[in-house]
Amino acid sequence: MRFSSILWRSPERTWRRIRWRIQAPVPRLETWLADRLADWLDGERDRLPLWLPVFMGAGVALYYALRFEPAGWIGPVLSILAVAAAIRFRSLRLLLAPAAACALGFASGQIATARAPPTDADLPSRGVWLSGPIVAVDVFPDGRRIVIQPACLDGAAEPLARSVRIRLRDSDPASLETGDTVRVRALVRPPAPPSYPGAWDLQRDAFYAGLGASGYALEPVRRVDPAVSGGVTRRVQWLREAIAARITAAVPGPAGAVDVTLLTGYALGIPDADRAAFRDSGLAHLLAVAGLHIGIVMGWVLLVTRQGLACSEYASLFWPTRRIAACVALVAGGAYMVLTGMHVPIRRSFLMATLVTLAILADRNPVSVRGLALAAVVLMLVTPYEVPGVSFQMSFSAVLALIAGYEALRPWLCRLHGSRARRFAGHLVALGLTSALAGTASAPYGAYHFGHGQLYFILANMVAVPLAAFWVMPAGLIALTLMPVHLEAVALVPMGWGTELILWVARATAALPAATFAVPHMPLWGLCVFSVGLAWTGLWRTRMRLLGVPIMAAGLVSPLFTRLPDLLVSADARLIGVRVGSTLYLQQVQSGSRFTRDAWAQYWSATAVVPMPTRGDAADGAIRCDDGACLLRPDARRRGALLARGDPHPPFCRDAAVVVSAEPARGLCPKPWPMLVDRFTVWRDGSAAIWLGPTGARVLTDRAERGDRPWVPPPPKPRPAGAPTLPPAARDDGLRAEAPRPGVTP
Repeated sequence: MRFSSILWRSPERTWRRIRWRIQAPVPRLETWLADRLADWLDGERDRLPLWLPVFMGAGVALYYALRFEPAGWIGPVLSILAVAAAIRFRSLRLLLAPAAACALGFASGQIATARAPPTDADLPSRGVWLSGPIVAVDVFPDGRRIVIQPACLDGAAEPLARSVRIRLRDSDPASLETGDTVRVRALVRPPAPPSYPGAWDLQRDAFYAGLGASGYALEPVRRVDPAVSGGVTRRVQWLREAIAARITAAVPGPAGAVDVTLLTGYALGIPDADRAAFRDSGLAHLLAVAGLHIGIVMGWVLLVTRQGLACSEYASLFWPTRRIAACVALVAGGAYMVLTGMHVPIRRSFLMATLVTLAILADRNPVSVRGLALAAVVLMLVTPYEVPGVSFQMSFSAVLALIAGYEALRPWLCRLHGSRARRFAGHLVALGLTSALAGTASAPYGAYHFGHGQLYFILANMVAVPLAAFWVMPAGLIALTLMPVHLEAVALVPMGWGTELILWVARATAALPAATFAVPHMPLWGLCVFSVGLAWTGLWRTRMRLLGVPIMAAGLVSPLFTRLPDLLVSADARLIGVRVGSTLYLQQVQSGSRFTRDAWAQYWSATAVVPMPTRGDAADGAIRCDDGACLLRPDARRRGALLARGDPHPPFCRDAAVVVSAEPARGLCPKPWPMLVDRFTVWRDGSAAIWLGPTGARVLTDRAERGDRPWVPPPPKPRPAGAPTLPPAARDDGLRAEAPRPGVTP
């Protein structure tokens, strides 16, 4: 008899069969095991299907972890066979159902890749004229950006298959709106590669978003044809831009930019200082339109609709007012989703809201783990590329913690019912508990992706979230209702007052001592272990859930068992960094990417970024420099790295296990040649991470880390004779390594 088949029988029969098989010699131990197994089967049997989304997510993660692109038929065929086997052999479904879910997740990743538009050929490295219709206009505090699709390059036979994003000149006076056909001379380049091997893959994001290139205008844009009546998408985009303009006119400044974000989804106009304040105070989720916002909108619409129906005696007696109000709220939530841009987080939240509405219509529990599991399955089938993203991970971890936490603490929370004072205390406890559960469960994912944590996030959320739910968002809904009659200022001005209070809370919390703290980089396997522990704790209902606590703890301490690289070299070799203690010493040639520098500081948890010395020693002798080279030796027990700076015969060759240089450096040291990471190697293989050892060095390149995938550009081809040896310099971001950067917080 198979063990998997007896697990689905009644607990009594199950234990009789197991007892007959093993004949336990100790009666007391036998009785204890029988009781525990019966309790577990009675309490957890209905929760076993909830693990299928976990296995499906594992299949999606497996697809994106591969270093090669599998054949297109593998995922669909395996998923069909596994699902058919799980249906046919019901006695083995305990083993076949997880395999089928894993294969289904793998297949969804392959299908999403096949649906993506083809990548464009090599883009010109010089200024080029582009023309095409505008599909989006983004407004920054200091400029504008347009998205053109389809974009036509001068001299090209066909338009580009993907969209092109162009940052306009700050002095460009052109008045543009969605639907205008424009012509502009710009310098465009493909999406940037990861900042270091294993960093967040912007090229993968652009691949699934349909973005082919981005750049900046070299001349003022020219409008060829004005906007004409287009499809539904362009009309919605025009409506969003018109609403954003009205909000900005009524509420100028940072408060208006936040209000625009809450009502239209445009978050690019928020000043960097205020965005950092929201991040450091733990209120960044207020700027990411998702579940909280659509929940507030639907909650207010449901309340107003039901109260309005209650005013009618006939409707109260003969109509299903609760169901009608739920349907009206769902329609309002869908309209809010469209108005805010239909980004993936809001689509995910609307799917959850749809399940809640269906549960209300069916008189079921509207908030449950089963609804969360169903939403996860649907989203992984439609947009599997969101599984590695921070939004997907933080959202589902927070909701799972809230559902499981309130389910476990319901007996204690019920004791707070009674007098007004007890109910008021219960509301405060629920508010703090909500912030604590959601923030604590999602904090490891934020730390993994952003490299820092917030100390006062519970305090900030207890003040800011009620302001948003009971003041700012209701005023915004009233303003949207009054816009057709041009009376939106009546509600927008009070909305701006509430937003100013939220901004004050964010700024004051971020200014508190130790408001943020650097977090050691967690390896990917550690994040996976923590996710398994969180799922175990959230999905089980009995004391079995306590086993998830040590699993989560094992994931949290994973940084102690991982050694970070000693040196990093950017994909253009303009940035070369070495970590000594908690300080990042950086060499920058010409210009360098500010984004890459900040990503390195975050990855290494660096508290200071200082320039590499031109001559002399630094970091207690870990860095020794002369006019033509530097010896980088962060650990005296390991060999060093030679940083070449143009000397044809640099010193320190004997002590170097690897040579790094911003220029071609082959043959600088005598044989036996050490390993080499120079301008040509990163041009071929991307950024590089270097680990120094007692006898040598290990080099990991970005191409070796990501492999051959559709979103990874192919290796560059040798340039023809007479062409420039290296690609032209990219735009100067204004960052100079000669200026010390103490106290940098990523």
